[in-house]
Amino acid sequence: MKEKVDLGIWSRLTQAVVLLVAIAVLILIGRIYLPLIDQNERMRSEILRLDAEVQKQKENSRQMRADIDALRNDPATVARLVRETLGYAKPDETVIHFETNSVSTAPR
Repeated sequence: MKEKVDLGIWSRLTQAVVLLVAIAVLILIGRIYLPLIDQNERMRSEILRLDAEVQKQKENSRQMRADIDALRNDPATVARLVRETLGYAKPDETVIHFETNSVSTAPR
């Protein structure tokens, strides 16, 4: 038969020290890994932002390639661009130019 020996206060102090050491280890782990978790979250947000920017630039590139293709292969597109840019007109075509004011002339 085993008899339990009452160690009195030493048993309770040992339990308290073990508990405090466990808490200290958990705090240490938290202080080490929380900044890494925050950094990881910031980097994920940056990746999402950059992915959106890449998609936007891909769409812009696709549109520019379509414009280049139209200018290379479609004479009607070239003619329209020349008329718009240089102000030329086809025979019997009326050209109207609209001017925009930089200052609003709304009544007060």
